[in-house]
This record gives sequence, structure tokens and C-alpha cells, in this order.
Amino acid sequence: MAPVNLRPSEEFAFTNGGGNVLLIACGALAREIVELIEANRWTGFDVACLPAKWHNTPQLIPEGVREKIRAAKGHYRNIFVLYGDCGTGGLLDKVLAEEGVERIEGPHCYAFYSGNAAFTARAEDEITAFYLTDYLARHFDKLVWQGLGIADHPELLPLYFGNYTKVIYLAQTRDPKLQMKARAAAAQLGLEYEYRETGYGELEAEMRERA
Repeated sequence: MAPVNLRPSEEFAFTNGGGNVLLIACGALAREIVELIEANRWTGFDVACLPAKWHNTPQLIPEGVREKIRAAKGHYRNIFVLYGDCGTGGLLDKVLAEEGVERIEGPHCYAFYSGNAAFTARAEDEITAFYLTDYLARHFDKLVWQGLGIADHPELLPLYFGNYTKVIYLAQTRDPKLQMKARAAAAQLGLEYEYRETGYGELEAEMRERA
């Protein structure tokens, strides 16, 4: 299986040629999903990702997922959605209930990477934490610093991050370069830094269950 070169905002489809389970996923999870498929030699998955940048416009997510589901129905034994609620305010779950499709549990990827129970237990203590994942550490400048307009308008920094006290990097892999990027991002934001290795968390467990 050839490696997949993923850009941060692209929509892509990965097909192994005979998958009977379709994973509809956020583009921010694409690299991790492909890595898990390759590492475990799972042959039953096809993957369709929606643009990661939709996290800035979460109202697009529910109907985007519905469109993928309806296009796939009748072609797969099972369809499973790898999205948290991701700021849709319950609208994604409403769509999934109407379409009869399940998703991974959790409000967003930070929770299922950490483990939903562990994330919930820490939520009150970490209410002022800004989370990074491998994906966000890799693309911090493009998605956050430039994407939020801070690069051109530094006066926006306290408006976006004035209530945060630290960056917590939830690492899926042990990558020194990403650790350096995450630490640099914390310094750029003027926040404390904490490293926490989560691995793939419940993302891997849910995929394994459906492989």
C-alpha cells in the first residue's frame, strides 16, 4: 500500500479495492486512520474524509456527512463515522440518527484520543487548556496562527487566547520534531506547555472493533 501524502484541508478518498466497511472521517484524522490501517493490515476499510478546515465552519459537517452516507448506502456492509460532535451542537447526531449510522463517541478528537472517561475526569481542571494533536502540531502555523488571522493582526492574540493558561499536546506518536513544533506553538501563544502521550486512544479501539 503506497503512503498517502495528506494536506491539512483536503478532502480525499482512500480505497483499498475491496473494502466492505466505509469510514467517513474528519480530514484531521486522515493520516492517523491510514497509519492504523497500514500498521494492522486491515483490508476491509474504505475511507472518505471531509475537509479538516470545516472545523471552522462546523455547520457544514452534518449535511456533508449525510451526503457521504447516502452516496455509500447499498455499497457497504457497514458505515461508521469518525467524527466527534465537533461543534455541531448535536446536529451531527441528529443526522446520524436519521440515517441509521453510528459514530465514535466523544465531543471531539481530543476526547477519544485521551479516552473519553479520562478526558471527562480532567475537563474541569483543564478548562483553560488549548489542546494540540499530531495534526494540529504539524499544521499549527497554517490552521491557527494564519488561519485565525493572528499572523497579520497580532492584536487578535489576546482575544482568541487570553483565557487560556497552557497548551497540552496530546501526542499520537513519539515524534521529536512534532514535540518541538508543539512547544514552539505554546511559546508563540505565550502559554505553558505540557506533553501527554495518548497514542491513538479510542480511535484505534473503534476501528479494531469494526475491522
